[in-house]
Parts: sequence; C-alpha cells; structure tokens
Amino acid sequence: MNLGFGEIAIILFVALLFFGPSKLPELGKAAGVSLREFKQAVSGLMEDEDTVHNGEKNMNKDQ
Repeated sequence: MNLGFGEIAIILFVALLFFGPSKLPELGKAAGVSLREFKQAVSGLMEDEDTVHNGEKNMNKDQ
C-alpha cells in the first residue's frame, strides 16, 4: 500500500474538513500512540516466536 504525496494530501484535506482544525492534533497524537502500541505488540509476538523456534532447534540438537 504505497501512498504518494497526492493521496496523503487528499486524506489530510478530507480529515480537516470532517474533524476541523482544532481536533486534528488530538487525532494525530492518538493515531501515533496506537501505531506505536501496535508495533510493540507485533515485535513482542515476533520475539516470542523466535524464542519458541530457537528452543525447538536446541531440543532437536540434544536428541
């Protein structure tokens, strides 16, 4: 999903019309916090998966 400058500008313009200029900073901050939490959750899941995968490798080595 590649968004160019034009698409981003249109999305921002529609958001400005829909929410108004006073609400946009709050929405941006909330979106940033949500994105950060989502990335941390995905990263944690990937670390857990790597730990399980490495544990399986070690178990196979010992046998």
